[in-house]
Amino acid sequence: MLHAPSYGASPTTAAEARGISEEDALRVHVYRMIAHFLSGPPGEDAIAVVRELAGEPGTALGEAISAWSASAKSTTPAELAEAYQTLFIGLGRGILVPYGSYYLTGFLHEKPLARLRQDMAALGIVRSSGVSEPEDHIASELEIMAGLIDGTYGGPQSLALQQQFFDAHVGAWAGHFFRDLAKTEPSPFYAALGETGQVFMELEERAFGYG
Repeated sequence: MLHAPSYGASPTTAAEARGISEEDALRVHVYRMIAHFLSGPPGEDAIAVVRELAGEPGTALGEAISAWSASAKSTTPAELAEAYQTLFIGLGRGILVPYGSYYLTGFLHEKPLARLRQDMAALGIVRSSGVSEPEDHIASELEIMAGLIDGTYGGPQSLALQQQFFDAHVGAWAGHFFRDLAKTEPSPFYAALGETGQVFMELEERAFGYG
């Protein structure tokens, strides 16, 4: 949403380029991959990347990623475009409304969005030109998390600042959103993406010391 996705980049190469740990590069990779597929219907090249993913066996995230990869092998861009429309856009609204304000208050453009904009301004982050969605779209918030980790916004930010942003704008609602997405019926691909996002949010919470 805020920057071109790097879902196809090597995490190890990204770590070397940014001067961050390989673990943080992997976090960035997952944040950006999920953000990319929630920012709009994916094309064939992006779907092909997911088809080639292989999660680490015996781990919750690895199993979720492998299931997501398997679902990508039996879908097409046209099918995912239709599913994206049904899930997130609809005629008046989609099955899910992927905005923080809506999940936290039941309405769009509420205080959570205002607080996010204040924190973005403090960090020097501006919305990309041509983007019409409010900044509290799930893809935008995940992309900001990736940027805080890898130094997109003037250098890698401390774990404390990452946690501060996560607590204020991601952790309170993203897990609920991904659980809802994992239960959706129109697309096994997006349901598997929801499971991947849910597991990843749980891992992030534990890494920040919540579990």
